[in-house]
Amino acid sequence: MKTYKTSEVAQIIGIHPNTVRYYEDCSLIPKPIRQENGYRVFTDIHIEQFKLARTALKVEVLQNGLRKKAVDIIKISAIGDFDGAICIAENYLQQIKNEYRYAEEAIIIAKQILTGNEVMGETDNKLFLTRKETADYLQVTMDTLRNWEMNGLITVKRKQNGYRVYTEEDIRKLKIIRSLRCANYSLTSILRMLSALSCNPDVNIRKVIDTPKKEDDIISACDKLLSSLNDAGNNAQEVLIHLKRMKKQFNTNPPV
Repeated sequence: MKTYKTSEVAQIIGIHPNTVRYYEDCSLIPKPIRQENGYRVFTDIHIEQFKLARTALKVEVLQNGLRKKAVDIIKISAIGDFDGAICIAENYLQQIKNEYRYAEEAIIIAKQILTGNEVMGETDNKLFLTRKETADYLQVTMDTLRNWEMNGLITVKRKQNGYRVYTEEDIRKLKIIRSLRCANYSLTSILRMLSALSCNPDVNIRKVIDTPKKEDDIISACDKLLSSLNDAGNNAQEVLIHLKRMKKQFNTNPPV
């Protein structure tokens, strides 16, 4: 059986030796045997487990427990329960597909609202609502509306007495924001899309919402949600293949 030192594992996987030890501390790999001098001894199963973990965590999708599920797959594989890990991985892949479908459906809803073919109810042409009335109408909290306004997603006019008044156009825009937020698009990506629409009503909103600006310093998975979910789905399929290969190669004594 081939064995590896910590530095050799780090070189093979392309990580820092401290990261090797971090994976061990987090129970993401099987506990390595230690020599009398305290040095860790890794084997091929550790190498494959590291590759599995790196693939599973390559894309950081956080919504609805996806990140936790990816970590669970790794940890269960690390204790040699490949059947259990495969079961979770299959569920994980299906959830990613569902999230992708929700994200696509939110784009469709946004397009329908923009073109006037709304699926969430019609608005009165002379609609004027207070913030509370708007929150009740959209079934969101007043704090949510404040948050969207503070982040520049919408600017609401005020009456002479200082109170905000929401018009039909505001309601239409808020419906778009709500639909996209329910599908876990980031505030940044929604603002990017709304800004593009204000300049060009015919802009491809699917492309704009999934394409961060070059000048954006920090980009999260939800800033390019469709691409991130697609990549996560591809990685999940790789994880499943990898797990089945590990099961065949190493599962000589499966957990009871």
